[in-house]
Amino acid sequence: MKSAEGPFLVLALLILALGIGFAGVKINDGLKSFRSYDQYVTVKGLAERNVKSDMAVWPMAYTETGNNLPELQAVMETRGRQVERFLEKYGLKEEEVSKAQFHVQDRLAQSYNQRNIDQARYILSQTYMVRTENVEALQKAAQDIGDLIKQGVVLSQGGEGPTYLFTKLNDVKPDMIAQATKNARAAAGQFAADSGTQVGGIRRAYQGVFQILPRDDTYTVPAAQQIHKRVRVVSTLDFYLE
Repeated sequence: MKSAEGPFLVLALLILALGIGFAGVKINDGLKSFRSYDQYVTVKGLAERNVKSDMAVWPMAYTETGNNLPELQAVMETRGRQVERFLEKYGLKEEEVSKAQFHVQDRLAQSYNQRNIDQARYILSQTYMVRTENVEALQKAAQDIGDLIKQGVVLSQGGEGPTYLFTKLNDVKPDMIAQATKNARAAAGQFAADSGTQVGGIRRAYQGVFQILPRDDTYTVPAAQQIHKRVRVVSTLDFYLE
């Protein structure tokens, strides 16, 4: 007598085989999807913008030497008034100009630097600090520094002119980041076209460091003394490829 379990055992094995086969197909589809999802390209996006400095700083120091301290102090005060009138002529306001430092050096009190001390025992120096948003006015004053020299005021510091600053970086950051991202996506699009894929969403993004550079590359004028600047940022982005 044949056992009744035979047909049921065959049926069970057939169902199990079909189940394993179906699961294998799904696993394979899942792996394909996973591999597709993991495909990405890393590109860089550059954004640059020309800006104009909105702040200028100019430390102006002058020095006088002599043996008579009271007379020397009077000369220093006269020179100070000449500096103040010179800056006022170019529209610099009183609150934008301040006396920053006054220094007196008595060479007789030193154990060194004793040569020719009879000709110049005292060395006095005065520094004026100019800080203004009126960069055009200070630029013009720096260009005409010869007028101050003609009056006998020779700068021992600041003769090279003001330092120009751009302080509104946060105002341009959002647009520049958007532009860098747009340029990076364009680069990713070219790569995708060459590889027969399409650009998807952003996988990862690195903003990059904002740099404030001189607009004009020159070896004759230092970057700090250039009123026109160039803001630059390079972002690195990973885009999914679909």
